[in-house]
Amino acid sequence: MKILVTGAAGFIGSHLSKFLLNRGDLVFGIDNLNDYYDVSLKKSRLNFLKSKHFNFEQVSLEDKLSINKIFENNHFDAVVNLAAQAGVRYSITNPTAYIDSNIVGFLNILEACRHNKIEHLIYASSSSVYGINGAQPFSVSDNVDHPISLYAATKKSNELMAHTYSHLYDLPTTGLRFFTVYGPWGRPDMALFLFTKAILNEEPIQVFNNGKMRRDFTYIDDIVYGLLKVIDTPALPDSEWNNMKPDPATSPAPYRIFNIGNNDPVELNTFIHEIEKATGKKAIKDFQPIQPGDVPATFANIDALYEYTGFKPNTSISKGIESFVNWYKDFYKIQ
Repeated sequence: MKILVTGAAGFIGSHLSKFLLNRGDLVFGIDNLNDYYDVSLKKSRLNFLKSKHFNFEQVSLEDKLSINKIFENNHFDAVVNLAAQAGVRYSITNPTAYIDSNIVGFLNILEACRHNKIEHLIYASSSSVYGINGAQPFSVSDNVDHPISLYAATKKSNELMAHTYSHLYDLPTTGLRFFTVYGPWGRPDMALFLFTKAILNEEPIQVFNNGKMRRDFTYIDDIVYGLLKVIDTPALPDSEWNNMKPDPATSPAPYRIFNIGNNDPVELNTFIHEIEKATGKKAIKDFQPIQPGDVPATFANIDALYEYTGFKPNTSISKGIESFVNWYKDFYKIQ
């Protein structure tokens, strides 16, 4: 297959691109290489993707002319849209960046898919869309109309926009609600990266909600495994969909929404303990209240994804954190 991966220099995008290349696909990657976090890390990810089967272009999703040109000059079988402005807290202080990338940029991708007869669009949504929902585990059949960050609101908007294009233009779209992805080459603004760096340097870490936060931490290889299965299983119309009792995760159009998580939430204090074990050092904890935009717990019901693709994660939190710490020490040359 020839696949476009947006956000190819990002954490998930680079891992997915590598797996696609390893299985023999042709990959065209795009990324704007913005400075939201260390650009050199993004460039290092691109270095491990060097291959005669990998092409890369630096471009932003908001650049409609460039996006259209890329689509017109290539004949993609599928598009995986992982490019977005990420981060819950950053969306509170820099809301415009989220509208530009996550709304305007996503519209440009939808339009390009529509006009170039793309067979399947897969795009990143987020567990953040569940907002202040209390019932757990979170189900894709739940109502998600109460986001508590602009980031979450843009991801919910992506799902609505995708459904419109699936309905109007018969464009198969699949949205994946990612649950706290972690692992080697991860984002420096995420807890695992921040905590590992601080603990190794014997510096204090900020522990929000007194360490009582619970997250459905999901290892990157499990995420990519699920992505590959979804790429190969295009969304189909739900023949049993009932407009009197509408299921928000399916449609009479070729549209699907799935949770992709570990289905096993872990308390933040336990997460920190595993980092301590992997680094051989104790954390200096600075306990803080929960932050604006954060939710106290996430827990993915992945039954729908399992039934549709057979996806099942298999990486323990202990093994996953150990793999990250080993990568971190190697990448930053720490003995």
